[in-house]
Amino acid sequence: MAGNGEQERKVPRHVAIILDGNGRWAKARGLPRNMGHVEGAKTVEVICEEAYRMGIQYLTVYAFSTENWNRPRDEVDALMRLLRNYMKTCLKTAEKNRMCVRVLGEKSRLDQDIRERIQELEEATANNDGLHFQIAINYGGRDEITRAVRRMGEDLQKGRLNPRDITEGVVGGYLDTYGIPDPDLLIRTCGEQRISNFLLWQLAYTEFYVTPVAWPDFNREELVKAVEAYNQRDRRYGKIFGEDT
Repeated sequence: MAGNGEQERKVPRHVAIILDGNGRWAKARGLPRNMGHVEGAKTVEVICEEAYRMGIQYLTVYAFSTENWNRPRDEVDALMRLLRNYMKTCLKTAEKNRMCVRVLGEKSRLDQDIRERIQELEEATANNDGLHFQIAINYGGRDEITRAVRRMGEDLQKGRLNPRDITEGVVGGYLDTYGIPDPDLLIRTCGEQRISNFLLWQLAYTEFYVTPVAWPDFNREELVKAVEAYNQRDRRYGKIFGEDT
């Protein structure tokens, strides 16, 4: 798609994905839930490569939410083991594809070795000029905004920020996604029609696409369908009561 000029202009610059359905995918096949997460991690690798080939510049995936800690302990432990392994795989993939990787979310609750691997991954890929890949880990939109407001309050208290200078751009600079354009397209797999506390600030003007396909079965063809649906949307901003401004 990126080879045709007209089509290339219609490829969304930034795609965000809520990776849903790993557990249901495994259950439908009589497999442990953890196997669904393992297959889902493989799908992330595939979609990173396919997204970049299509001309998508930024890809953000919702991997582990602040609410996921409430899952059964054995499942959380399995997810953390998978995350440790994925950090190694992602580093190799990033080196091969010149992918720039950034982790969104509150990292302090993660084990120290995971935090160290995240730091190593971010530092090693910071200057890469391929796909900008964001992974949301221990992330929640409300938590992100709360942390941003807290830091902003500290700067106000210390005189580093004047209340009259606060704009949307200034607020955005305190978010985990500072320097990253807002998503043009949000994809949610496995049919659920909610945003689940994901990128609450950033999704203000984002187009939504919901597919019944579970994340482990999501592939290039499904990504193409989502982009084609995006191209059919009437992208207008500034509407008030249904009228263009």
